[in-house]
Amino acid sequence: MSRTRGSRTLYAVCLALFVVQLDTTAVNLALPSVGRQVGGGVAALAWVMDAYNLTYAALLMTGGTLGDRYGRRRLFRGGLVLFVAGSIACALSPTFPVLVLGRTVQGVGAALAVPQSMALLAVAYPGLRERSRAMAAWSIVAGVALAAGPLAGGLLTAAFGWRYIFWLNVPVGLAALAVARHGVPESADPTARRPDPAGQLLAVVALGALVYAVVERSWPALPIAVAALVAFLAVERRHPDPMLPLDLVRRGRLPVALYIAGAMTFGMYGMLMLTSIDLQTAHGDSPIAAGLWLLPLPVVYVACSPLVGRLVPRYGPRLPMAAGMATMGLGLLAYAAVASLPERWPLELIYALLGLGLALNTGPVMTVAVSAVPTDRAGMAGALANLARMLGATLGVATLGSLFTTTNLPTALATGALIQLTAATLAHTHQPQRQPQKP
Repeated sequence: MSRTRGSRTLYAVCLALFVVQLDTTAVNLALPSVGRQVGGGVAALAWVMDAYNLTYAALLMTGGTLGDRYGRRRLFRGGLVLFVAGSIACALSPTFPVLVLGRTVQGVGAALAVPQSMALLAVAYPGLRERSRAMAAWSIVAGVALAAGPLAGGLLTAAFGWRYIFWLNVPVGLAALAVARHGVPESADPTARRPDPAGQLLAVVALGALVYAVVERSWPALPIAVAALVAFLAVERRHPDPMLPLDLVRRGRLPVALYIAGAMTFGMYGMLMLTSIDLQTAHGDSPIAAGLWLLPLPVVYVACSPLVGRLVPRYGPRLPMAAGMATMGLGLLAYAAVASLPERWPLELIYALLGLGLALNTGPVMTVAVSAVPTDRAGMAGALANLARMLGATLGVATLGSLFTTTNLPTALATGALIQLTAATLAHTHQPQRQPQKP
């Protein structure tokens, strides 16, 4: 493949990844403005976040399977079309239900497009050195987009209004579509796993019922979630190509890595939603001021991530993972302790700590997940790690938002800290000091 075509694939993938990842955190800073215009309390605003997170998480594995089987460029472009359409629906939404519907369509689009990105890069860059560079660019774009989301959301909301967060997605998404139309080669694997529609449906029911029970505090939905989960596991055991390979997640280091990945986003995404609401309602900040207060988090994350990449080969993944989760947990505990104080400067130190913890853990946990299985199943392990991250984000927003509504901000933050400190303990006790070679 020509270098030009490989570069176009990288541009298309990075454009799509940037806009999808930016959207997951930028909307946080717009939540108070959204609540004032389309109505709803904290529970309703949690649905604005989780309609996207839940759909993205629930369909992520199936999106990868469909791309492998029916064409990765086809699914990549189809996902982008849905994401852009959902963004337009959000930008034009006159009511809360229309906004949540638009967010759901965005989540479906992201679940179809993002899983194809790695596979498209692997085809475009068959050489190991070139592929490594392309994957590094992918990781940098993903990290910068996630970290910059709150500031971008605050700037757009303050300058133009919250709807422009979604309008921003349109030209970027269309640019990615244009590049992908001629610059990205089609690829597929006719022998890839078959779709698992029964498992997919049961997964959606189980996750949807669980999130509904937590957000709406409607506990009769819990038995539905449990029954759907039991049926899902039964279907996966019998399916020849299960959506969730149970043999991978029963034992070993992979399930621990998945819990750590979920715990990381559980606390981080829940905190971002609550702190944006708290800064703009309890403290009276504007969206741009709230985004500036949060600035130490992305700055420290972007500055420290390259340094962390040098730690893993030298010290193994256990040290940065355990230190990262402990730093994030202690940061949330400190936030809970000072949340009611009038002074603002402690928050700057806390956001910096959270950015450091996020940088220490993000890369190593993905490395552990991929290396915990044989090489021929590394792609599946990476997909499971991304799934765990999105599930953690979904449940973090739902759980901490519900606690914020029924108790107070310190209690919600302390709960997120407890989950992350548990993950720090698991990272210290269940991960190797040095990364073993892949089988």
